[in-house]
Amino acid sequence: MEQAYLDLGRKILEEGNQKSDRTGVGTKSIFGHQMRFDLSKGFPLLTTKRVPFRLIKSELLWFLRGDTNIRFLLEHNNHIWDEWAFANYVESKDYEGPDMTDFGRRALVDEEFNKVYKKEHDKFCEKILNDQAFANKYGDLGKVYGYQWCHWETTDGSFIDQIKNVIELIKTNPDSRRMIVTAWNPEDVPSMALPPCHALFQFYVNDNKLSCQLYQRSGDVFLGVPFNIASYALLTHLIAHETGLQVGEFVHTLGDAHLYNNHFAQMKEQLSRDIKAAPTLVLNQEKNSVFNFDMDDIQVEGYEPHPSIKAPIAV
Repeated sequence: MEQAYLDLGRKILEEGNQKSDRTGVGTKSIFGHQMRFDLSKGFPLLTTKRVPFRLIKSELLWFLRGDTNIRFLLEHNNHIWDEWAFANYVESKDYEGPDMTDFGRRALVDEEFNKVYKKEHDKFCEKILNDQAFANKYGDLGKVYGYQWCHWETTDGSFIDQIKNVIELIKTNPDSRRMIVTAWNPEDVPSMALPPCHALFQFYVNDNKLSCQLYQRSGDVFLGVPFNIASYALLTHLIAHETGLQVGEFVHTLGDAHLYNNHFAQMKEQLSRDIKAAPTLVLNQEKNSVFNFDMDDIQVEGYEPHPSIKAPIAV
């Protein structure tokens, strides 16, 4: 299964188009790519580098809570959304620290700047955890994934829980072609810290197996896509568990699939490594709803990957 991901990384390096992007870092990208993962053959957590499953499951539980504030993530030592909240803070009138503008390009060449940035960033996270009013003001990312999944606001002021509705549809009408959840709400996009990259997903039931296809408009192939693969595989497992189905395939369809210019060496290193056996996902069988799972209810066994490969995040 993992070979499909490695093939994508190699294809971008060899055939990608050089493009500018909003972060100023620049990318190589291709447009339109699909990967398929048979979830019955193991859980697709990459083994050619360590992918921190703890972060994946805490983020997914955050989405399923309908939460949009990074405080829940920080409570679980998850920092993958910090940068966007911190960027909003340093651009506000309340920020009085050193200049943090143009972070993406400065971080590439200025080690002293990185030290200052880390110090200010750590202070920000501590304040989110210890000051509820500050967290309410600067920890919220706008109407991002969890809001759209679980609290989609209608024109009459009511709310739609798309996850709850799609689970009910899987249970009652598994042949439906409308088992869709979308995070892309054009009205809310301007107010989001980051517009949804994984924008829409659809479920499909056949032979008592649940499959999921994701459309991702934009994929950071080295850092983000490994998380996306594991996250939606986990979501498929959780919903299959609640609906009494086996798992089928996770189909990952990407629009702009890209490697940032400062990730080329890391991708090449990963491509030089051999693939190891996929781990196994273990769920607490006593939990019967996706909304009731906690961190300890979700584990992987047999995960023995190569070491992690560090790379800077582009904000």
